[in-house]
Amino acid sequence: MSERTGLPRLGTLETQVMDVLWDHGPVTVREVIDRLGGTSAYTTIATVLGNLDRKGLVTITRRGRSTRYAARLSRQAHAAELMGHVLDASQDRAASILHFVDTMPESDLALLRDYLDARGAGEPS
Repeated sequence: MSERTGLPRLGTLETQVMDVLWDHGPVTVREVIDRLGGTSAYTTIATVLGNLDRKGLVTITRRGRSTRYAARLSRQAHAAELMGHVLDASQDRAASILHFVDTMPESDLALLRDYLDARGAGEPS
């Protein structure tokens, strides 16, 4: 999903299923249902996982009669991709970045400063 041709929109149930994959690693359809409280139909969750596969968000591993689904990207990498899609859609990328930084809480700004300082320390002057 590094190609930013369109933002993959997730419905409520798709988001819940992705949360299960991110929180618990590779799972079967039955395990997703159990993690969601056991109220969803097997075919519903299987369809959602198929949709997430078509959106490039999951990987499928088949072993014998068992099929396991896993998130293709970490939650953090997915969030970064979403931010990239939003910036790509902006008419003024620089202004959008600067506005975002201006609205960040001080704790996030400190994290960003520390990261940039550490990243810059390894680069030649």
